[in-house]
Amino acid sequence: MDQIKDILNDNPWILNILYSILAIVISVILYLLISHSFFSKLEKKNYKIFKNNKSNTYIKLMKSIGRYIFIIVLLFIILKINGVNITAMIAGVGVFGIIFGFAIQDALKDVIKGIDIITDSYYQVGDIIRVNKYTGKVLSIGIKTTKIEDVFEKNIVSISNRNIEEVEVISHMINIDIPLPYELKLKEAEKTIDYITKKIEKLDNVEYVEYRGVNKLAESSILYQVKVYSAPDDKVQARRDALTCIIKCLEEKDIHVPYNQIDVHQK
Repeated sequence: MDQIKDILNDNPWILNILYSILAIVISVILYLLISHSFFSKLEKKNYKIFKNNKSNTYIKLMKSIGRYIFIIVLLFIILKINGVNITAMIAGVGVFGIIFGFAIQDALKDVIKGIDIITDSYYQVGDIIRVNKYTGKVLSIGIKTTKIEDVFEKNIVSISNRNIEEVEVISHMINIDIPLPYELKLKEAEKTIDYITKKIEKLDNVEYVEYRGVNKLAESSILYQVKVYSAPDDKVQARRDALTCIIKCLEEKDIHVPYNQIDVHQK
């Protein structure tokens, strides 16, 4: 024991490391316990400030803020254990404030835009958004980044919040044109459209279908437009299923849509 005391007295940094590790372990355990207890209760209760997807959005943002506060407080504790004068360090930040501000200006933009996203409801957790080349479901909105799951490849993508101007929120609506031949009278054509829309509405990924009328007089057919409504994350598959359904219905009705053909003559 005396030898251990002598070693610790001669090398106080060892004791500082041990205290730092102990502080980290205790702090992490307390953080996990408090976080789990608080957020589990919050998710179960129906608070008035939380409506629809905003509940998940606010909760995930609060988790993100809490994590950053925990890291900062833990950092100050470790610095204090290792003999760093925190008061002097904070006072010294003012001297380097301008330089520091330029260094983290992008991060500050992300934080400010992150607050804008929440307060102005640009998008929420669960929404489908398109940004740059990615289209995906919003998994979380953090202080600096938004995480989405790509609807095509299921990859998880992180987007800086400062890129909010480039974000498009995908709606529930899909516009589909159904081509029918000019020879088909309008009354018969609309009966066929009604038959097709009822078939499409029975598809698993479709909420409902709305007939909008004639959309275009094309070269070889009349295009009748229907609006198919589906959950944004099901839109890709819903469109495929709807188009397949249209082809099957036209085959059942024995309706052939004319198309341009090229005759090639060889000598």
